[in-house]
Order: sequence, then C-alpha cells, then structure tokens
Amino acid sequence: MTQLFVQKNLKYNSHEEFNEFIGPTAEIVKYLESLHNGIQSQILSRYAIGYILRGTKYIYDGDKRQTLARGDVFYLGLGHHYIENVPDGSQPYEEVLFYYTPEDLQRILMHLNITYGLNISNEHSCENCRNRTHVAMPAWNSLRNFFVNTNNYLRDEEFRHDETAENIKMTELIYLIASHEDCCIKSKLLSNVDAAKENFEQIVYDHIFKDISIEELARLTHRSLTSFKKEFRRHFQMPPHKWFIRQRLMHSRLLLISTSKSISEIGNECTFPNTSHFIKLFKKEYQMTPATYRHRHQNSQTDEVPAAAGEEAPVPEKAAESGAER
Repeated sequence: MTQLFVQKNLKYNSHEEFNEFIGPTAEIVKYLESLHNGIQSQILSRYAIGYILRGTKYIYDGDKRQTLARGDVFYLGLGHHYIENVPDGSQPYEEVLFYYTPEDLQRILMHLNITYGLNISNEHSCENCRNRTHVAMPAWNSLRNFFVNTNNYLRDEEFRHDETAENIKMTELIYLIASHEDCCIKSKLLSNVDAAKENFEQIVYDHIFKDISIEELARLTHRSLTSFKKEFRRHFQMPPHKWFIRQRLMHSRLLLISTSKSISEIGNECTFPNTSHFIKLFKKEYQMTPATYRHRHQNSQTDEVPAAAGEEAPVPEKAAESGAER
C-alpha cells in the first residue's frame, strides 16, 4: 500500500512538475525524547497528523487528560496544545508527525480526485471531536503499516532531502485517511479544506487595491506562481491579471458616479500606474472614456450603469420612445 503513488503512472513529466502541483510546504518530522520533560506547551501554525511509535503521550484539555499509546494516530489543530511525552522505560519516546497547511490538503485532494477519481464524503458527526482541537484513535492496519514504513524511510539520508518523496508520502497519508470509513481523524482532516478556500480568497480580496505583483500574492498563499494561477482560476474563473483589472474598473465606475474626484485621483485610488493607462483600460472594457461615462450618468435621469463589455446596454426611455439610436 505504501508504494501506491510510486508504482502508478502519475502523469507528470518530472519531479518538479509533481512538486509544483502538490506544493512544497508539507513536512515530515520524527521526534525522539529520551527524558521525561513533563507537560510542555506547543504552538502550531500548521495542522499535524502524528503516530506514536513508542512510549505514551498525554494531551491536556483543561482539567482533562487524554492518554495515547503505541499504535495510536492523532490530529492536532492550530494554536496551543499542552502535551506530555513519556519514554518507555529506558527506550525513548518516538513519534512521526506530518505537518501540512489547508492549502496543501486542498491541492492533494484535488490531485487525488483528478488523477484517481477519488470522491470523498464525510458524514461523521461526533460532539466529542467537533469541539476539540485534537483527536486520537488506534490506527487501522493500512495506516499503521504506512507510518512504520515512513519511519524506515526517515532513516535514509537521501529520503530526508528528497522533496518529491516527501510529497508522495504526504499524498499517500491523505489518501489513506480520506478514503477510509468515516471517523474522527477523517472528519478533522476534511474540515480543514474549507479553511483553505476561505484563506485563499481572503488574501486575494485583501489585496485588490494594493500595488502587489502576482508573484508576491503567490508567496503570500504559499504557492508557486504556476500553482497560484491554477488555483486562482478555480476560484474566480479567469486569470489573476484580468480579474484584478476588472475589479478595479468596477470600483472606478462607482467613484465616477458617486464622487467629484478627478479622473487621475480615481485612477490612482484604484491602483492604476498612471492616468493614461487607466483611461485606456476603462475604454477597452466599457467602450467609452471615464469622463464620457461620468458625463452620461450625470445627464441621465436614472441610476442605470452602462453595461460592461459584451453585455447589452439598456435603452433610455426617451430614445426608445422616439426610435432614436444610442
């Protein structure tokens, strides 16, 4: 099972192409603690799924303590966690952790759906896990074998520096959980998908009127430029450059009819590099200059806004009555 994504033809021409699709931010880490260090505070900025290889782990939630043992898989959400790792006698405590972001998860699930036709459902409803930032349960056979195999890989120096191998293991882990019957771990994992969409769109909307390059936006969303453009099209159905121009032009129309600001002031407020560029783009989109648009609106007796390019504009009542053309 652990060779699932190695043996199949992934339809990618290179390691770089696979990494670009899956994303570079997932990380696999093995922890060992030889000494009992008591309760420790951890602050996570990424989600984590882990597996206990040896020893005992306690996760604290207020005055309650959850006990995890060898063979248990666990999920940790973002934020503060109070944990205690206890070695097994003279043997150190050992665990393997996979860190990921909502964006990593979303890309991997999309890859599994496109490449393998994996359709995922999540009907799990459990008050116990819904309101907690951590859950744990005994790993099922295929998941247990996966983590044991991953632990063996981590002993290999080449694997620890192979981004493609790490991404393949992350994809396999998500597959094993997402394709399993409904359970707390699966429910918590899939609940992170919506966070990815909301975070991506929020970052985009926050920068509509800021002078920022597409490359910088891609970095803010933890994506390569190519991955960002693909993701953007899925959310907004058009390329980033075209979408940003359209949003800024739509805002400029509002300013033209609702303020007395000059054309240059409006162009500057809508983040166009200069007035002539603003006028050129406005005319291309609406078949008239900003000044003409403002003048026509001021002379009309309605609040109708001329239609955008490709749309049929409404005919003024007077023109309709007289049969005159616009």
